[in-house]
Amino acid sequence: MSTVTSVEQACAAAKEVAQWYADTDLPTRAGLLEAIADAVDAARDDLVPIAVDESRLGVDRLTGEVGRTTGQLRLMAQVVREGAYLGVVLDTALPEATPPRPDLRRMRVPLGPVAVFAASNFPFAFSTLGGDTASALAAGCPVVVKPNPGHPRLSDAVMAIAQEALRAAGAPDGVLTMVSHELQDGIDLVNDDRIEAVAFTGSQRGGLALARLAADRPRPIPFFGELGSVNPIFVTPEAAGDRGASIAEGWVGSFTLGAGQFCTKPGLLIAPRDEAIRAAAVAAVGGVAGQGMLTSAIRDAYLRGVGERTDISSVEVLHEGGWDADTDTVRATLFAVPADVVLADPRLLEECFGPMSLLVEYDDPQQMLALADVLPGLLAAGVQGQENDAIVGDLMPKLVAHAGRVLWNGWPTGVAVTWSMQHGGPFPATTAPATTSVGAAAVDRFVRPVTWQGMPQSVLPPALRDGNPWGVPRRVDGLMELS
Repeated sequence: MSTVTSVEQACAAAKEVAQWYADTDLPTRAGLLEAIADAVDAARDDLVPIAVDESRLGVDRLTGEVGRTTGQLRLMAQVVREGAYLGVVLDTALPEATPPRPDLRRMRVPLGPVAVFAASNFPFAFSTLGGDTASALAAGCPVVVKPNPGHPRLSDAVMAIAQEALRAAGAPDGVLTMVSHELQDGIDLVNDDRIEAVAFTGSQRGGLALARLAADRPRPIPFFGELGSVNPIFVTPEAAGDRGASIAEGWVGSFTLGAGQFCTKPGLLIAPRDEAIRAAAVAAVGGVAGQGMLTSAIRDAYLRGVGERTDISSVEVLHEGGWDADTDTVRATLFAVPADVVLADPRLLEECFGPMSLLVEYDDPQQMLALADVLPGLLAAGVQGQENDAIVGDLMPKLVAHAGRVLWNGWPTGVAVTWSMQHGGPFPATTAPATTSVGAAAVDRFVRPVTWQGMPQSVLPPALRDGNPWGVPRRVDGLMELS
């Protein structure tokens, strides 16, 4: 049975159950998330072959991704059970104060129905039951999913499993629904007045179009879009001299992983002009086999991006990739360009989704600082350096100013689903740099604060009542109480 329903039916069902779901106690809501995770884990061996067929990604990669998906559902269950995300603050009445202070109690409440646009590059972890869906459900918001057209059978199978798990756990059908992957359904979904927020992972062009829809509604709503990032890695002269070849090899391994179809792929390696780095990078790229890309549209966009950079006269092709039509695979492409050219041509700071990266060569370490100043917003940026490198003290604050995550002697591919992860950044990395789409804090996007003033105990939500019946962390008259 198909899980797809019309936008009208999905939004009506979500609106109908929104208050019921918002009022669920924390253990119940956490249990629903865990029920979905258990059901997906149990169906892993049935789901992975569908994902392999539709995405051309490998069995090992996709099997691991199922674990990541269920792991983030279980992390969100922990977030819900703990209750700190509610941000409960109580100020008791002070009638003798001048002016008198009333009893004030503040906590966060769910926004309401959320539209989630699934991504193509992670068919499980950023798709139907990805981090956006998990965190919106954790917040107490019904979710309407707009599936990605790149894996329709997988989306249907995953949604059927999740919906059945929710029914078995006692949740009404409107908590989680799905419309078709057609473009018009996505537009209609954002325009529906019953939708209170939108979460999107995808292209900058598509994301900005949806963001405009969300902003131009008669009643505008928040739009949380992850759009793109070039994720530069800066190599200090000392690090290049000590381990330049191994840095080059690690860089190639990172930007070719999964055919470069990661939002955190390092699109730039900013390093001193060094033949050893060049040689090691060219050798490493030459050893990378051709890889299939997720869809023909993504492949064609990648090839256009490579062609645009090849046409820039000052950009040198160190290793020419391309497309093998017989196998429908692409080979990695490696460019080199002087740092001053990048400073003068902002096109070279744009993301190209796929197995391509630029070696940006500087002659003076001060050029690293100049490049750091002109960076666009980033999901991640990093330094390959030595702890006592003098320039790092000047470089790191510039990276912090532009990126949501900064790395030391590491590579940005691979985003841990943890309490401390920040997967976001200034535009164009995201449209909401104060938020994250991965990790425990992702739930914060889908709640808003409300203060209750002078309310009787019977009217207050349980988390705000005297005695703290839910046992959540609370700040009372300025002092933190853990339970």
